[in-house]
Amino acid sequence: MSRMKIKQNDKVMIISGKDKTKIGKGLKIYHNKGKVLVEGLNKIKRHVKPNPYKQEQGGIKDAEAPLHISNVRVVCDACANPTKPGFKVTADGEKVRYCKKCEENF
Repeated sequence: MSRMKIKQNDKVMIISGKDKTKIGKGLKIYHNKGKVLVEGLNKIKRHVKPNPYKQEQGGIKDAEAPLHISNVRVVCDACANPTKPGFKVTADGEKVRYCKKCEENF
């Protein structure tokens, strides 16, 4: 599996599927599956039975489903464009991510 370039709490844009061009925050990254959970996007409906022990009602619940990592891009704060982040090493030996379009650090 390729390396994940998206981190938790990054602002991401969905580039394919039913929520194409929508922007949200990456809530959770599933490294072993190669998926990202985006806040408020890729909603699905789940039919849930009531559970009296947990005091939960039954019914149809909305939930967010994870997206494949290839279907999202990080949105740069400086230029507001979706981009693949690049990596470079600074003079003091620190590794940083940068926007490949505007060369600004994340």
